[in-house]
Amino acid sequence: MFKASVAIALVALGGAASAADVTVSAAASLTNAFKEIGAAFEKEHAGGKVLFNFAASDPLVQQIAKGAPVDVFASADQDAMDKADNLKLLAPGTRKNFASNSLVLIVPQGGKVAVKSVADVAQPAVARITIGNPASVPVGRYTKAALEQAKLWAAVEPKLILGTSVRQCLDYVARGEVDAGFVYATDAAIVKDKVTVVATVPTGTPVTYPIAVIAAGPQAALGRKFADYVQSPAGQAILSKYGFGRP
Repeated sequence: MFKASVAIALVALGGAASAADVTVSAAASLTNAFKEIGAAFEKEHAGGKVLFNFAASDPLVQQIAKGAPVDVFASADQDAMDKADNLKLLAPGTRKNFASNSLVLIVPQGGKVAVKSVADVAQPAVARITIGNPASVPVGRYTKAALEQAKLWAAVEPKLILGTSVRQCLDYVARGEVDAGFVYATDAAIVKDKVTVVATVPTGTPVTYPIAVIAAGPQAALGRKFADYVQSPAGQAILSKYGFGRP
C-alpha cells in the first residue's frame, strides 16, 4: 500500500506543474502556515504558482529520491533532512533552519479519562494513545525519545495507535477515538475547540524545521526564492501567526 501511495503522489506531482510553478514538499504540520506563505509568495511573483505536497517528512524524502519533481523540501526534524542530504538530494548551501515548535500532550475535550500530566498516560484507564510512527514521522521520533527519557515508553508502547502523520494523530484525538495523543503545539492550536493541551513535553532534541532547495528540482531558481521568502520577515511573521517559533 505504501508503494502505491508514493506512486500516486509522484504521478500527481509530475502532472501538475508548469514552467512557472514551484513545487514544495513540506511536513504535514506546516500545512496551514505554508498555504498562507504560498499565497503571499504568489502575490510577489506574478505568474507563478506554489504547488504543495504535505505529508510526513520521511515519505516525502522517499518520493524525492524516486524522482518526484520537487523544488523545495521542508521537514519537521533534522533526521529527515539528514536522509535527504545523505542521498545527495539537496542543493549545496541551501539547507537552513527556519522555525521551531514544541511537543504537547493533548486529550479530547470532554474525554472520559482524567489525564493531567504526561505520567498519567501510563495509568490503566488510558487505553489508547496516538503518536506518529517513529519509523517515519518526526513527531513520533520526538515523542518516543521523550517517553523513553521519562521512563514511560515500556508502559505506553502496548497502547499506541501509530499515525502516518501528525495531522492523523490530531484527528484521532479531535474525534475522540483515543484517550490522548502527542502532537505539536501548532497542530493543537488549530482545533482548540476539540482538544485540550494537558502539558508541554520536554524534548531532548529541540523541535526545529530545516528547509532546502532540491538539486534536481525543475525550478531551482524559483525554489531558492521561495526558501528565502520563508526565512524573510514576511514569511516569519506568518509562521509566528500560526504559533511557530524562531529557529
